[in-house]
Amino acid sequence: MTKDVLVSIQGLQFADSEIRNSTSDEDLDLIETICRGEYYYRNGAHFVLYDELMEGYEEPVRNMIKLRDKEFTYTKKGPVNAQLVFAEGKKTMTDYVTPFGNIMIALDTSEIMVDESNESMRIHICYGLEANYQFIADCEITIVIKATVQ
Repeated sequence: MTKDVLVSIQGLQFADSEIRNSTSDEDLDLIETICRGEYYYRNGAHFVLYDELMEGYEEPVRNMIKLRDKEFTYTKKGPVNAQLVFAEGKKTMTDYVTPFGNIMIALDTSEIMVDESNESMRIHICYGLEANYQFIADCEITIVIKATVQ
């Protein structure tokens, strides 16, 4: 894959397990972010770096994605700071620091699927989300990394 990439991150939250099978947009909480980034492969791991602008803040959030085997790490630095670790079959915890206060986040990852080709990579993660020790939702996140056309 080339150094210059386009990163698409789509997240879904299912507050109710019955909603998972719903096709109604009203029942789904879908969030999507698309940014330009830089891709690197070093020491057996894939890395993607990109900046994300947050409404109301001049300083961007610097994001780093790291994928090695069945462990996916998503690090955010700037107005928001966190290191989210998704490890298949494991529950991980982190302190999610925002300008409005800190939130203790737990990620109970059930599945990480990776499809990789020469010009793209698709990562799909299924996990349970807890905030401050309370279950919030079953979630899915899909990250698509594509080489940009030069």
